[in-house]
Amino acid sequence: MQIAEHIASLSEEGRLLADAAERAGSGASVPTCPGWQIRHLLRHTGMVHRWAAAFITEAHTTYRPDGGEPALDGAELLDWFREGHRHLVSSLEEAPADLDCWTFMPAPSPLAFWSRRQLNETTVHRVDAESALGGPLTPVSADRAVDGIDELLTGFHAGPKSKVRSKKPRTLRVRAVDTEAAWTVRISQDPPRAVRSEAGADPGDGFDCELSGTAEGLYLTLWNRLPLTAVTLRGDRSVARIWTDNSAVT
Repeated sequence: MQIAEHIASLSEEGRLLADAAERAGSGASVPTCPGWQIRHLLRHTGMVHRWAAAFITEAHTTYRPDGGEPALDGAELLDWFREGHRHLVSSLEEAPADLDCWTFMPAPSPLAFWSRRQLNETTVHRVDAESALGGPLTPVSADRAVDGIDELLTGFHAGPKSKVRSKKPRTLRVRAVDTEAAWTVRISQDPPRAVRSEAGADPGDGFDCELSGTAEGLYLTLWNRLPLTAVTLRGDRSVARIWTDNSAVT
């Protein structure tokens, strides 16, 4: 996806998140984040938005800690969230193409990194907010879901902080049936190594476990927002459990 598309989608996802949070109420439980209420979700996501925006607008080239979460609630908290989200979107829209600032995963450019990262951050937490309402979730398009899976498998969990490990080497296959996208994830005592298949390539049966389903279903399952029953599992279920039990991003 192009940077402009990421930013436009980020704008919409933040609006949906705030609207769902407003309807649910700040004290509503968030089923996808046990122990959280909507107020915790808004404080966390709003803090992340402001933290990211500071790198973009102030061009920090080294890591800076976030500013912490506010002790706001109710309407004040919603206003604070919406203000920070608008600021993040406008910061990305106005940033120069050659923006130079700190990032924490490989990307074509810092601007590409932050627009993609904040889109996926906000999409996943929008799902959290909508889960508090107990109704249907706003769909995620296949191309956006594939991009989100790619970031998760080849970005987040390629780094040393990933806890997806196994003393016995195992291979997890992830296949999106509504696209030509598929990934082979090799799990060992080192950080997992994910390789995306070329379009239309047949990887054969060299895996211990395969998760297949729509790109959206896989995206939300791999982010632990849907249960494993939301996708089709073939092979050794314990390999899938290595993922679900250890892949939470903190």
